[in-house]
Amino acid sequence: MGGGAAGIAAARCLGQRDIHCLVLEARPRLGGRAWTIIDQSQTAIDLGCGWLHSADRNPWRSIAEEQGRSIDKTPPPWSRPTLTVGFPLSEQRDFLSALQTFYARLGSVAENELDRPAATLLEPGCRWNNLITAVGTYVGGAELSRLSVHDFQRYEDSGVNWRVVQGYGSTIAAHGADLPFALDCPVQRIDHSGKRVRLETTKGIITADQAIVTVPTALLADEKFLFTPPLPVKTEAATGLPLGIADKLFLSLHGADEFENDSRVFGRTDRVATAAYHFKPFGRPQIEAYFGGTLASELEASGEDAFFDFAISELIGLFGSDFARRLKPIHLHRWGLDPFSRGSYSYGLPGKADCRATLAAPVNDRLFFAGEACSRNDFSTAHGAWLTGVAVAEQVIAVRRGKRLP
Repeated sequence: MGGGAAGIAAARCLGQRDIHCLVLEARPRLGGRAWTIIDQSQTAIDLGCGWLHSADRNPWRSIAEEQGRSIDKTPPPWSRPTLTVGFPLSEQRDFLSALQTFYARLGSVAENELDRPAATLLEPGCRWNNLITAVGTYVGGAELSRLSVHDFQRYEDSGVNWRVVQGYGSTIAAHGADLPFALDCPVQRIDHSGKRVRLETTKGIITADQAIVTVPTALLADEKFLFTPPLPVKTEAATGLPLGIADKLFLSLHGADEFENDSRVFGRTDRVATAAYHFKPFGRPQIEAYFGGTLASELEASGEDAFFDFAISELIGLFGSDFARRLKPIHLHRWGLDPFSRGSYSYGLPGKADCRATLAAPVNDRLFFAGEACSRNDFSTAHGAWLTGVAVAEQVIAVRRGKRLP
């Protein structure tokens, strides 16, 4: 159930073992929170996930290559100094030192220590705490006060971050294009009380021996009556893993040649409510603006124009009032208002890091759960979703072969 990275991975794995399955997708497209559109200049824009994080071990990289897509291995803008406008190199070095010290504190917290909000590890009075928190909203989709230290430190990143030129979302959708699927088919209820699982959809009733649920946690937590009988343990686990918000606004930039490819600037360095601006991604005359956490949520509530207005105000503060004439909005998707996700990717609330394992556990060898939120170490990523999809497919295969799951 669900045509995103996890559902596609599970369905493909099952199909390779000659197990018939059907992907049910609420949207009119495959890909889930991975979504590539083609803009007016005929270039691919990823409105959802865009980076092949841990690309050296990310299965989507080899899939993209098998599809004949190009992998851009340019180091990401966060791996090198930002533009110096409003942020001299000396201050950047000071900030980077403070950021690394913060991450070191995160890594030093032992698993047997009481979990706490990541914000408690900020150095009191440090001038860079607001900017460190802003970076945290891009990473986790929420402020550090809401992020579990244990969950944060369990995330594993090889440090290799690449991009698919033709689009990450296109790669994922294409990988599911030859699978049996039904689009525009939201599942409204899953009745697992009988001999077979009964799925009530907007297009009718489907019965199955097993069902794989890849619904985002924001929906699992809210739809308390999705399951019959109810599954309060799953609802509670999903509530502990809310979806953060990370939105991207793409802008066209006239006269972009003066900027270096894949360079970056922060709108402000003294506050949490600021965006990060990625200039000339792939060398294109564009700016990819990142908004996270409370700022993104508040702008979503004010409408799409609010993102553009906010970006303009920050950019003219850096480059002068004439800079506004060089910018035009291209596209944006408000993930927090998307009815089939209600957010971008999951994070663990303080004290709730172990909810990922609870969410991933099967129910009576009939209901199985996958998706990025079910991954202990690769959550919030498309490859984390893929890995859980494959793992849960293997669980289904084991059950069908008469093997009991541990």
